[in-house]
Amino acid sequence: MELTLDGSTVRGGRQARERFYDSRGYGRVVDGDLALAPVEAAHILYRGDIEAIRDADSGDRLDFRDLLSSDLVSEIDVLVYKDLRDRGFYLSPTDEAGVDFLVYPRGNGPWDDTVAYRVRAIGERTDVPARSLGEVVLAVVDEESAITYLDTERPDIGGSTRVDPPRDVPGDLLEDRVLVWDPPTALYERGFYGQPLGEDGAPLQLSLLEAAFLAGRGVLTIDERTLLERGREVEGDRFDRRLAVYRALRDRNVVPKTGYKFGADFRTYADVEHVDELGHSELLVRVLPADHAFSPRDLALDVRLAHGVRKRMVFALVGDDIEWLSVTRLTP
Repeated sequence: MELTLDGSTVRGGRQARERFYDSRGYGRVVDGDLALAPVEAAHILYRGDIEAIRDADSGDRLDFRDLLSSDLVSEIDVLVYKDLRDRGFYLSPTDEAGVDFLVYPRGNGPWDDTVAYRVRAIGERTDVPARSLGEVVLAVVDEESAITYLDTERPDIGGSTRVDPPRDVPGDLLEDRVLVWDPPTALYERGFYGQPLGEDGAPLQLSLLEAAFLAGRGVLTIDERTLLERGREVEGDRFDRRLAVYRALRDRNVVPKTGYKFGADFRTYADVEHVDELGHSELLVRVLPADHAFSPRDLALDVRLAHGVRKRMVFALVGDDIEWLSVTRLTP
């Protein structure tokens, strides 16, 4: 049995097809014969199932070292492919945009229609455009060849917190917050707006984001434009992005509160009936411009932190619209 490198495809006959595709899920069948991607051939060579493949152009025999040193396959792809095979999965290289491998559920293979994961293999120093993520698993290979799997999704963010606050509530704008001296109980107790400074609930301190949102809804008598200008003085363009996300979350009946202690923009509560019955926040939300590119190291830090405090990490990508991206640690 001989495998031959023909351009960027490794080919074998019927015997190779039976041994590698039919029995072990390598490659694909073309005209009854076996066709392997270079990364699949590299894994077969690494395992010692064959000693070498023949280069159809030069006639040279290529072993695992030769193939790994060529331009046909990257060590990142080989490491991820090997790791997933070691975990008991069959997988296939794919030309699907933004995806390197289709990973099948255990017990399934390329002859089945079910895909468990779509995996993109990257090194820890490869930046990843945020908009390219969602419904793909990032397999991040660090400098010691350890692999971290990060599952990315496009979640549907929503809650059940419904508040009907009063209108024309007076307040005082200070340097970077607003004080409401005689706050209606619905603001804090039902809507979880602000933070009381006194034990009796007054005065109520509102962040600039909360105040700008409430002024825009006619709840506060303070001019909304004044609050927007102050917010931009304090934070620049970041204020407008954060306010857009704050509005979107409130419109989805989710309560956003500061996520500063967790290194995020917001922590969120989906179901607030009364502040005295408040549970744990569910999400950490970081607000980013839509064209942001993640460093895998920073992304792993955010996900690790969220997991450590029993929350899910969500990124709000702000452009003409807001796109939501959820990232979690995955153990395939």
